[in-house]
Amino acid sequence: MTVTSDSGDTEKTLLVGAPLKVLKKRDAENHLLELSQLVVSAGGTVVGIESQRISRPNPRFLIGKGKLQELVEIVKSTGANLVIFDDELTPLQGKSIEDHLKIRVMDRSELILDIFAKRARSREAKMQVELAQLQYLMPRLRRMWTHLSRIRGGIGLRGPGETQLESDRRLLGRRIATLRKRLESLSVARVNRRNSRKGEFQAALVGYTNAGKSCLLKALSKKDVLVEDRLFSTLDSKIRLADLGDGFEAMITDTVGFIRKLPHHLVASFRSTLEGIGEANLLMHVIDASQIDWKNQKTVVDEVLGTLDLEDIPQVLVFNKIDKLSRQEFLDLKYEIRNSQQTSAVFVSALNDKSLEILKTAMRSHLHESFRHISMRLMAGDGENLAILHEFGEILKQEYDGQYTSLEVRIPHRIAGRLLKSGNVTLLEEYFIA
Repeated sequence: MTVTSDSGDTEKTLLVGAPLKVLKKRDAENHLLELSQLVVSAGGTVVGIESQRISRPNPRFLIGKGKLQELVEIVKSTGANLVIFDDELTPLQGKSIEDHLKIRVMDRSELILDIFAKRARSREAKMQVELAQLQYLMPRLRRMWTHLSRIRGGIGLRGPGETQLESDRRLLGRRIATLRKRLESLSVARVNRRNSRKGEFQAALVGYTNAGKSCLLKALSKKDVLVEDRLFSTLDSKIRLADLGDGFEAMITDTVGFIRKLPHHLVASFRSTLEGIGEANLLMHVIDASQIDWKNQKTVVDEVLGTLDLEDIPQVLVFNKIDKLSRQEFLDLKYEIRNSQQTSAVFVSALNDKSLEILKTAMRSHLHESFRHISMRLMAGDGENLAILHEFGEILKQEYDGQYTSLEVRIPHRIAGRLLKSGNVTLLEEYFIA
């Protein structure tokens, strides 16, 4: 699954869209534009873009036979050696189209999997991508591995009792099982690391690919983070400590970007990584304000968060890249958001430190809502509750007077409520920030 030819030259790629007629024309155009960006991100060259609006998919070719014959001529005239469809092809459709065009055919899912395979850096990310690729490949073995053939039966010609295809499928099944087992063991280690961060305010950057999440993480943490203007530059989750001002800090996690029609095998493979977002006190949904299609991109992200049962975590919309907007465009966007009943939204540029202060203020506001800042007293020998305070909270001051230990702490609401209900802890004072 590659978009770069063995000769070192970029592959000449013809893109094909088959949008349903109910889809708006502008949306269909944006989909193909995004597909072309994916091809460039994978190292290919787009030599043509074709589209046919359909009422329903052709079960054999996806598109109509007339359009398919037209593609034969376009392939010849452009010299294309690869055709990529914007929609996922069934094994039958892929084989039928490839037989007709006489060149390699891919679909959007296979292209995205290829990009992920190239960008994966950590051991876990590489295994997650390989698992998704193998699950995608399994039902397509007959088309993709043309060397496979059935051993004929008969006297002197009886084979080992199974086809080469069945043998390869069994090998793939074993590899898939092995990868799942290894990923489960890594998942346990990840849970242990998350438990070590309990009590700290955690925020997660989520959003459409190339919305500027990594750039924001770098700007907020003042730490070196890979930043590239291309789709899926970040696959491995990164965690950085950020100073929010006024003595507050936050652990910020940068996650893999989402995209329209993200292969479901890929979402399943990365599910354990993404579930770590569930530990966050706040989701910062980063939106590229310069994108005309930002509403559809936001919907895609919301749908993925819904499949992961993360839609109930407090969320702030972070409209990034406002430096790319004209003053009037910026004012129109702010007016639209404020009149659309969005409860929390900020407008920033990762390149402008002054605008980032607005985001930090919003984060501090959510931090205050997630934690209680209180003074409490417990018996000097109450090591159990003292250990809970150290594990889940931040101890700002601690004094002993022989019989009691007095503490000033910042602690999550649920932990504070549990301790105060136990009867072993006395609330002395609660601090509220105006």
